[in-house]
Amino acid sequence: MTRSLQAVAYRRPSVLESAAGGQRLGLETSRGATPSGVQDHPRFFAGFLTAPQVASGGLLAVADVAAARYYQPQLRASLDPVVTGNGDRLRFESFSGCGGVYARLDVLEAGLDGGEVGHGTTNVDVNNPLREALSRIGADDPLHLRVGPEELAVTTLDGPVVEKKVPLPDRWLRGFAEAQVTAGGFDLRAELPAAEAVRFLRALPRGAGRGASAGPRWVVPSGRSLRPTTRAVPGAVCLPGPERLVALQRVLRHATALRVYGPSVTGGAAATASAWEAVLPGMRLTLTLSPDASRGFSGEGGVLDALAADEAAEDAELISVLLAWEPRIDVADLAAASGLAPARVRAALIRLGTSGRVGYDTAEAAYFHRELPYDAERAERHNPRLRSARALVAAGAVALDGAVGTVTAEDGHVHRVRDEAGVLSCSCLWWAKYRGGRGPCKHALAVRMVRRGLAAAERDMARLDGGA
Repeated sequence: MTRSLQAVAYRRPSVLESAAGGQRLGLETSRGATPSGVQDHPRFFAGFLTAPQVASGGLLAVADVAAARYYQPQLRASLDPVVTGNGDRLRFESFSGCGGVYARLDVLEAGLDGGEVGHGTTNVDVNNPLREALSRIGADDPLHLRVGPEELAVTTLDGPVVEKKVPLPDRWLRGFAEAQVTAGGFDLRAELPAAEAVRFLRALPRGAGRGASAGPRWVVPSGRSLRPTTRAVPGAVCLPGPERLVALQRVLRHATALRVYGPSVTGGAAATASAWEAVLPGMRLTLTLSPDASRGFSGEGGVLDALAADEAAEDAELISVLLAWEPRIDVADLAAASGLAPARVRAALIRLGTSGRVGYDTAEAAYFHRELPYDAERAERHNPRLRSARALVAAGAVALDGAVGTVTAEDGHVHRVRDEAGVLSCSCLWWAKYRGGRGPCKHALAVRMVRRGLAAAERDMARLDGGA
């Protein structure tokens, strides 16, 4: 497993301080991207939170996920959350150390008061003393929030006084990207009012013991609540590893509703990912769960087809120039501005997601612009299936014959790849095991690459013939 050390530096630790007229929460930022370029310590907001206790609980929930490993919990992890200023809201994101839970707190315009929200993305320091202080915030305590350094500190401090170095595995980066792509296939499946949401979530198991995650669980809407079902039925939502929703307990008493998102399923479907959103006053807290507690997002393969297309790479470069830290990316507007078809814009956005440049908001069914403060392009370069597929193409191991392609693997075995209504199946063990549930195998990817290469060559030839 490839990994590197991520260096994160802050001018001072984040702190909650008492002040005249209330308390002041200073969240310190690290090096990050902004519209004017990379800045060492960008400043995104200075103003009040309209629901201090709710916001404190939401921040703690995001920090909980950043520090957690829900699978093999004895191996600890701690990665600082990511903060994005989108002009009208602040988004705090984190990803669990085991790679199976994505958390995001959206502090919306109604949750902020008395300050403009800037644009950009960076890490934010959430240390243990701050966590303890946040847990003691009272319901009536006025709370001033600053995201970024004090204005005076920008000129008076020479360099960082807090530096952290944490391991950053490639599978963690790939998982962060895959979670966005996976959520892009979700629809709203159920919405529970506050009382039912509390009842349902409090009844879930909290322990991460051997029995807590035994096999996939399913729930189905029933009136204004959810009832368990033993198998996937139309309209059902998978609840994989229900103990992984424990972070929602931080804000449960403030929630006005619980929204549940998932893909469309049919009877007998395999376990799927799902998203669970606590609706809060002026905010939203969303947890997205991988299909199994022992199965992180990094192996889901949802981005592989987009990564394999050279056309999508060129389109992504064009679309990236048009992004402007929008809180909600409009595909139609990008299509008009770029001259690309909407389908190509969506493929480009998926590609940009693999390098951390866009996220996906299930509540608004739309992508949003952000720039992860990591070398996330490694997720593409080091993806094992993608790398193997490109090696097969380079070795000339792919032969096409109509709707069938044959791929001679490195060990000499010949695999047959069939095209059935645009879906490529394969005779390899990977396909037999997952049936496409975790993206294409390397042989199908290689066949798709060769087909796209031939199609591009034919288009170029047609243009040349037309010019002649």
